[in-house]
Amino acid sequence: MNIYAIDDEKLALNALVTAIEEAVPDAQIYAFTKPSELIAAIPTTPCDVAFMDINMPGITGLDLAKRIKQVYPKVNIVFVTGYSEYVGDAMSLRASGYVRKPVTREKIEEEMQELRNPIVERPDDKKVFVQCFGNFEVFVDGNPVKFKRAKSKELFAYLIDRQGATCTMNEVAAVLWEDGDDSESMKKQLRVIVSDLRATMKSVGAGNVVIKEFNKIAVNVKRINCDYYMYNASPMDGINQYRGEYMSQYSWAEATNATILQIHQ
Repeated sequence: MNIYAIDDEKLALNALVTAIEEAVPDAQIYAFTKPSELIAAIPTTPCDVAFMDINMPGITGLDLAKRIKQVYPKVNIVFVTGYSEYVGDAMSLRASGYVRKPVTREKIEEEMQELRNPIVERPDDKKVFVQCFGNFEVFVDGNPVKFKRAKSKELFAYLIDRQGATCTMNEVAAVLWEDGDDSESMKKQLRVIVSDLRATMKSVGAGNVVIKEFNKIAVNVKRINCDYYMYNASPMDGINQYRGEYMSQYSWAEATNATILQIHQ
């Protein structure tokens, strides 16, 4: 699901994006502070839901909504504003909803449950292939994903190992830094790693693979093809891909490897 978020005030936009991330963790969010940037993105970036401030300089959210609907007639427009006088105009556009500021996760969840038009999954949505047997590697459309930080790749590996289970930030920190403490410096490092991982996956068109909620993170297994997952579904068929190694570059993965070896002794 692709979601536009636009507000000309940076702090308001950050609050809006945070609320959307918490309410719809598997969505791909495109955030804009300038209407011109959003207009430029319309032809190449499909939109399912648009959360839009109404009162912006230069062009109103109402006019901007018309531009989006010209290209995506079934888009769900949700207007976000601190003013009530625009309700009538918003509804005349057959908007999906209307959110009063301040925006919260609960308000976004309520609007997502009442969308005017159903969200249709696109057949060209990208899936990720993950190789766990041997070295851990990630591919999108057959091309290896290049991670800027080794810890970002390791974080993704651990989330894959957890098979979609939600992990707390404390749990992740204990895995990535075995001798780490609970200092503010460590927490800041982890935030950087999480942000980098999400940015990396988004850059290859797979931003919906990582699910981030407050103090929690996981992977969306429905968006992933993985040799380990295929093995779990059918061990006798998957064993042909297994050669005694599982995510061999990570010491914490030895426990999972030992379990696989025990099954096939």
